[in-house]
Amino acid sequence: MRQFRPFALALSAGLLAACAPTQTAAPATEAPFRLQLLHFSDVDGGRDIVGNAPHFSALVNHFRAAQPNTLLLSSGDNSIPGPEYNVASDSSLDSVLGKAGAGRAHVAWLNALGVQASAVGNHDLDMGTGEFSGLLTRSEGWNGANFPYLATNLDFAADEATAKIAGKDGLSAAELAGKVAGYTTVQVGGETVGIVGATTPQLGRLTSVGKLGIAPANPEDLDALAALIQQDVDALTAQGINKVILLAHMQSINIEQALAPRLRGVDIIVAGGSNTLLADDTDRLRSGDQRQGAYPLLFSGVDGAPVLVVNTEGDYTYLGRLVADFDAQGRLIPASLNPAENGVYAADAEGLSALGLTREQASPEVLRVADALQAALKARAGNVVGYTNVYLNGERSGVRAQETNLGNLSADANLFYGQQVDSSVALSLKNGGGIRGSIGACIVPPGSTGGTPVCSAPQGTPGVSEKGQISQLDVETAFRFNNGLSLVTVTGAQLNALLEHGVAGVENRLGQFPQVGGLTFAYDPSRPAGQRVTDIVIEDANGAAAGTQRTVLKAGGQLNAEAAARAYRMVTLGFLALGGDSYPFPKEGSAEFAALNLRDLTQKGVRQGRFTFADEGSEQDALAEYLGARFGTAAAAFAQADAPAEKDTRIQRR
Repeated sequence: MRQFRPFALALSAGLLAACAPTQTAAPATEAPFRLQLLHFSDVDGGRDIVGNAPHFSALVNHFRAAQPNTLLLSSGDNSIPGPEYNVASDSSLDSVLGKAGAGRAHVAWLNALGVQASAVGNHDLDMGTGEFSGLLTRSEGWNGANFPYLATNLDFAADEATAKIAGKDGLSAAELAGKVAGYTTVQVGGETVGIVGATTPQLGRLTSVGKLGIAPANPEDLDALAALIQQDVDALTAQGINKVILLAHMQSINIEQALAPRLRGVDIIVAGGSNTLLADDTDRLRSGDQRQGAYPLLFSGVDGAPVLVVNTEGDYTYLGRLVADFDAQGRLIPASLNPAENGVYAADAEGLSALGLTREQASPEVLRVADALQAALKARAGNVVGYTNVYLNGERSGVRAQETNLGNLSADANLFYGQQVDSSVALSLKNGGGIRGSIGACIVPPGSTGGTPVCSAPQGTPGVSEKGQISQLDVETAFRFNNGLSLVTVTGAQLNALLEHGVAGVENRLGQFPQVGGLTFAYDPSRPAGQRVTDIVIEDANGAAAGTQRTVLKAGGQLNAEAAARAYRMVTLGFLALGGDSYPFPKEGSAEFAALNLRDLTQKGVRQGRFTFADEGSEQDALAEYLGARFGTAAAAFAQADAPAEKDTRIQRR
């Protein structure tokens, strides 16, 4: 930072110099290099991405104008399958995208924002490596991505789709635009900054990885992961590059914090995947949000040099801003960090107003895409599929730890749907991690000092929908993966193993936690692995009217041998049936495997059911048809309020 002396002091010094003997001037101290890092991640739905994007863009433009030495980076999950992703394929968006296509609006935003590099996040691959590759590649009026995706611990050459876009490590970000690599460089104010990417080694159980190679082989081995990252950092520093940023999409900020002291030569780690809202005392947070740690977090690397870890909440709700000075050796100077400058900036109207900004100061292309997308989404919000009088809880903290009313509703919908095809279907199992949002509204009451939101049924949108109506948009948002449903035959013993696996990660809120229909069970997480599930009751063993038959499969930790050997027909997600979330379903090709894809079973040449917006045989279609059949009017609205865990009846924690 340049230091300016007051005029009087400079004048006095000049007079003294005139009277003093002539001396050789001392070498001037080199001014430190100031870098502004703007960052974000986790644009994975649930918090009005379309409304936030223009506010976010206005903030980026404002801070970029204020500090020319600026980088804008993402630590991954720049999109997720869902309404915003899917509606970009509407032909009405041809005029703003060049050529409409699913997922393209998100990439168009990133281009217009001026993103210079991103880590590969798990949700970036949710639609498979082929679609991911297609989004980055220029074709048929579509410009592709103007920046690279980075992950040093992925072998892109091992997968046919990503091999086509694999670039050479270490090339500039401009040369790697629309490609994937391990690391890149960017010129900022005459200085070269190295940027390395890394993604969670758990990637294979979280998304659709195709044939991508994922390292390290043991995803829990942080030393091995750090060693892979260090190779790229060393390659950069060997070239004389002394400022290095790591984009780390680890899903848990605890892992990014654990990596910091294991690395040398890394100055800043931008965390991703955990939506951790780091902030300082000068930052204004959006209503209902709470700080989850200081901004930035400070660590020491292996070489004793300072390492900063930053992160913020996703969905363009906040822009992270880190302004830091570096000395001549490229070492970050912690004393240069100013809380009044650094931290998170809320991307809402109030946040812009505080800086004298308005939405119209967003990049024109961001506005055009947002407005076109909003118009297409509005049509979907007006397509009503059912009614509810209560808030439907799809919150991450709920569906990954206990039974919720939305988990029950969707599991029952899948059971209802499967029984239309095969009346012997008795059970339904899905993973809580596949539920990506709630249906309803959570609002902090005006004047509230506690900040606790009050949640209720959907409040409706003037001119679009009424209070209590569940729309196509609600269904697409909450079940944005829209997995296909499969029918699987399992034994009672295999069902026990599936439930055991489902509750094994409950303490860490892993996405494998089950939501079920047609059965109830109890578990004790303190018991040894394989013995956590203590009781299982199958409510309807033959697929007849619910409640007409009950089979005790397990009681007091003991399996009923006869029931354990019996075969049961189950509806589940195709993702799980084929091993997603590491579920131990019988393997394809084995004698016990008997899976049928409902998308194939239900396509009979003529579209079945009332609703046609989702593929037949998909979980969105199942929920829409179930809501329409059971809760299709205001008088018949769904009314089972969500309950605290201790009052749950379908899944009981001991």
